Amino acid sequence: MTDPETKQKPSIVHRTRGHSQGPITRLFSPGDLGQILKPFVFLDFFKADTSVNGRMPYHPHSGIVTVTTIFEGGMTYEDSTDKSGKLVTGSVEWMQAGGGVWHTGGPLPEAGNIIRGMQLWLTLPQELENSDPVSLYIDPDEIKRAGPARVIIGEYEGVASPLPAILPMTYLHIQLDDGEEWTFTKPHDHDLLWLGIDEGSLQVADETLHNEVAVFDGNTDNLTMKAVGQTNLVLGSASRHLHPLVTGSYSVHTTPEALKNGEAGIVRVGQRLRSKGLL
Repeated sequence: MTDPETKQKPSIVHRTRGHSQGPITRLFSPGDLGQILKPFVFLDFFKADTSVNGRMPYHPHSGIVTVTTIFEGGMTYEDSTDKSGKLVTGSVEWMQAGGGVWHTGGPLPEAGNIIRGMQLWLTLPQELENSDPVSLYIDPDEIKRAGPARVIIGEYEGVASPLPAILPMTYLHIQLDDGEEWTFTKPHDHDLLWLGIDEGSLQVADETLHNEVAVFDGNTDNLTMKAVGQTNLVLGSASRHLHPLVTGSYSVHTTPEALKNGEAGIVRVGQRLRSKGLL
């Protein structure tokens, strides 16, 4: 008979360091690991000198949520829902694109020249993928901790995120000191688990990981990790998204018709921004 503890021992089924272009490292996208990790379909790590890279042009999305977590520095933001302001270290941007939204960002001089963070894309449920856009900008002190983990999305150990619970999902920003050990217990209704390391190294599942994404066997219930040096990472677990990924340039939808509607919404919003001289 198989020992239950042996059966549930964590194992890594995929590892990647992605590919870098300038200040951005694309760790996964809808055309690769996003197919396996959906509703998590895209992850970028970014580290940029804002005195060199400057302002990001207005660009659109539809069908997804973009979740941007600032690890270092800060930026200004502006979007087509008429919101604008500042994101600082520890802030989170939730851009629920729905049927079409545009946004932009720029340097925040008082935060220094370096900005570092991660941007995650999530699929939306079919009933929301062409809905009105929703943008939320969360201050650092609004994100509560469960031990070393900041609960960005979902709930963990009784600590809830201030962001909408649109999917059965947990997304954590974890900060560990050198030698610190911590165990994540996956919610019973989740069937996928991954983590992405931004800084430092992590001993987990008999491997040492550094600046990469690791995907774990779906039967993993408990994941014990130990930091080597100051370590900064994100971790996601969820119930699997069961719909196809139908992609456009800045969009992910569940059907070709939904994508067509989302891209039409992008055009409409773009025309409005153009009439204001913003594009």
